[in-house]
Amino acid sequence: MNGAPQTFNGMADEAYRTVPSIKPADAERRQKKEVDLLVIDVRDAADIAQTGTVPGALNLSLGSLTYLADAEVPESWRHPQLADRSRPIITTCILGPLGALGGKLLHDMGFTDVQVLEGGVQAWIDAGLPVARNGM
Repeated sequence: MNGAPQTFNGMADEAYRTVPSIKPADAERRQKKEVDLLVIDVRDAADIAQTGTVPGALNLSLGSLTYLADAEVPESWRHPQLADRSRPIITTCILGPLGALGGKLLHDMGFTDVQVLEGGVQAWIDAGLPVARNGM
């Protein structure tokens, strides 16, 4: 291994440098205008159940996103909503860093229109935007 081992914060910082972010109000406007926009919450379902998420968000945990978005795994493993690499996507989590890692993962896999929700779902909630609970 070259150099020091990476930390979560170091990887998140790199992800933020790679993938552009979007403010919650701008994300909500974009979500209303672009019917094909996909919001992905990369947290585990149990975490989402505690706080809620962006309405219409798809829950694909970061661990499962690694193969659900991979064009080289068997088709039955892939998520059908991730077939189009040019589809606009916003990734999120509760505060942002995990969402940034998810966004960078998608970017590195060839997705061309990926943004990270700045401040995550907590910033969405703090902005007074609606939250989906139980069943998104």
